[in-house]
Amino acid sequence: MTRRDFPADFVWGAATASYQVEGAIRQDGRTPSIWDVFCDRPGAIADGSSGQVACDQYHRYRDDIALMAELGVESYRFSIAWPRIQPSPDGKVNRAGLDHYARLCDALLEAGIAPVATLYHWDLPQYLEQAGGWPNRATAERFADYAGVVAQSLGDRIDTWTTLNEPWCVAYLGYAAGEHAPGRRDHPAALAAAHHLNLAHGLAVQAIRGQLGPAARTSITLNLQVLRPATDSPEDLAAVAQLDRIGNQIWLGPLLDGRYDERLFQDTAHVSDWSFVRAGDLAQIHQPLSVLGLNYYSSSTVRHRPGAVPPTWSQARQQPWCGPWPGAETVEFLPPVGPLTAMGWNQDPAGLTELLLATHRRWPQLELMVTENGSAFEDQVAVDGTIHDPERVAYLAAHIEALGQALDAGAPVRGYFAWSLIDNFEWAHGYTKRFGLFGVDYATQARLWKDSARWYQSLIAAGATPD
Repeated sequence: MTRRDFPADFVWGAATASYQVEGAIRQDGRTPSIWDVFCDRPGAIADGSSGQVACDQYHRYRDDIALMAELGVESYRFSIAWPRIQPSPDGKVNRAGLDHYARLCDALLEAGIAPVATLYHWDLPQYLEQAGGWPNRATAERFADYAGVVAQSLGDRIDTWTTLNEPWCVAYLGYAAGEHAPGRRDHPAALAAAHHLNLAHGLAVQAIRGQLGPAARTSITLNLQVLRPATDSPEDLAAVAQLDRIGNQIWLGPLLDGRYDERLFQDTAHVSDWSFVRAGDLAQIHQPLSVLGLNYYSSSTVRHRPGAVPPTWSQARQQPWCGPWPGAETVEFLPPVGPLTAMGWNQDPAGLTELLLATHRRWPQLELMVTENGSAFEDQVAVDGTIHDPERVAYLAAHIEALGQALDAGAPVRGYFAWSLIDNFEWAHGYTKRFGLFGVDYATQARLWKDSARWYQSLIAAGATPD
């Protein structure tokens, strides 16, 4: 790649999530989340671990902020643990939980780092799951109450409010595939969860602006699927279009256009009658956004499954297909090719350019940010305690160049957040996968510089990709 300059006001950041880094799951009034319970399920987590200690950032946040300052990031995207704020079914506010995040934000601001808060990065209070979880409409209403509480307390500190992180994962991996908490395999429930997540977003935006006024910066982060057809056959093109509706338009339509695509209802008619959508819901969901966050890691190649025909409603109920795509039984994903990351994901920087430009062309006035991008590789600690990770450096460089190409073509991309600041609990993979710019020695909680962190430091300092 060639050296590339970025706009002076472009925001460089790094990101984490509460359950992945905080630990302290029983401290200061916090009660269990769905991930605490899911981690206790035998076989649910690859290494049998949990977020009980994680990176201990709950206690070490000042040390991590010092690292961020040395790294040079201008913004830190973190998430707030709902079970710390409303730890009981009665919704009573836990002051100790709010005080923790106030101290975190104050320390960030003192270091000149803008706080970007995600209200929901998957750690639903377990008491709400016991009441039905995201398939239950009441969870969306409870989320709006929680959002208002946090906005009232931290509104003078937060730069941007992100309501939800990757609702695709919440609904489909949590309620359809059973691979994430709460570990359910119920496609009708997954579609209900998707709608109620959309509703939760809209209600939360209204709650935030109700507390802070219409100028409050609000956002949502989506992991939109970049899908490529195996061939140009009509069947494979139709497979891509179907997955796009189920994986992407199910969020984009209500959030940004105020409607669902009628073809989505047809695709999933054998799964659900969508009776959970009530009059007025779409108006509640369709709220003005300040910025749309996009997370990108890899792309997928798909085709029509040879010989497959859609099941009838009764067949689907008798033998539910438990993959993460409700209504997509006729579609097949092909194995990824090329150099893969440790997650088994392909490396396709061009997919990021395409995603940013496609989104910009459809909503030309909408500000965009890349809120997660990064890679896991098999890191080895050198004798001097550093980590040489040329594969991660190459991945970051290629994807930041791809972002730059989208900028060149006119996409209003205002920032980039590397995933992640530090190695952490990688959900169902436990501690077996490492995404961090900084390594973590989990035995001592020491943070270790990686070459990728030094590379990113140089990029930020110069406002340009290093030579």
